[in-house]
Amino acid sequence: MTEECLKKSVLNMENSSDVTSIVLTAYYGMEKLKHEYFSIFLIIYIIIIAENVLLISVIGVEKTLHEPMYFFIGNLAANGVYGSTILLPALLSNLLSTKYEVSLACCRIQIYGLHTYAIIEFTILAVMSYDRYAAICHPLHYHTMMSLSKVYKLIVFTWVYPLIVFQIFFIITLQLRFCQQDIDKLYCINYSLVKLSCSNTAVINIVGLASVVLYTFPQLVMVLFSYAQIFRICLSSREMKIKAITTCTPHLFAVSMYSIGCFFEILQSRFDLRHLPYETHVFMSLFFLIFPPILNPLIYGLSIRSIRLSVFKCIKGHRKTMPTQ
Repeated sequence: MTEECLKKSVLNMENSSDVTSIVLTAYYGMEKLKHEYFSIFLIIYIIIIAENVLLISVIGVEKTLHEPMYFFIGNLAANGVYGSTILLPALLSNLLSTKYEVSLACCRIQIYGLHTYAIIEFTILAVMSYDRYAAICHPLHYHTMMSLSKVYKLIVFTWVYPLIVFQIFFIITLQLRFCQQDIDKLYCINYSLVKLSCSNTAVINIVGLASVVLYTFPQLVMVLFSYAQIFRICLSSREMKIKAITTCTPHLFAVSMYSIGCFFEILQSRFDLRHLPYETHVFMSLFFLIFPPILNPLIYGLSIRSIRLSVFKCIKGHRKTMPTQ
């Protein structure tokens, strides 16, 4: 018995040294409709890039939009481009392949990119909730509370904080050795990669849970505090209620999509959902990484009048210059 265990231990050590690539087995379910999936995801990626770059450009060019709220919306759009670029080019490349195998290094890079995208998204939404709190609850002091210098610092913070905080935890994953190489997803995530480790992952999972609390709890507190104060003000004034509904609806929609995406990811990572159809798995897996980047620009662009008018102005101006070029 001891000899057999020793042999298994040696075999695992040998396998761990050989695991230099990860197989994303979820792609096998797409083989029959590979070209159709490729076309759909390519169109989605083009739409995401076009929408978000247009929104960023309009906010950058139109001086009337050089206000804190619009800068934060542009920052959210930039993160949408970042997240979709981490996912979709790799997904399209895998669809053209037959092995669905990625190097361990590429898998780790994708994990870092996708996880930081998620934390940056929530951090931006938290900062935007504080901006709405300042505008609605302290309108006379708004420009003092949200001066352009503070806005620039907050934008830098929404990127630097997640990039550093996740890296602190991710160092643990980088030290692991792996005995298996199959991940049943369309992309690499940290939890799935850790499960392939030869080590006891119980301690790692506890550290991982603590890290999730570390890089999401402050944002959650900020969102809850801001909306609690906004709700309190709305109860005392009908005018403030109308203003809050007008300016907070797009943000609440973005927070809702983020929450739904997190819920889907937790369901897939922590529970056995093999009884669900393959298409449902794909939808739940990609919801968080596709729907916010594709819907946020539409929601903000259509619901906020100043952005909508600026976008139409930009499009009309481009059409007028077309014949002269």
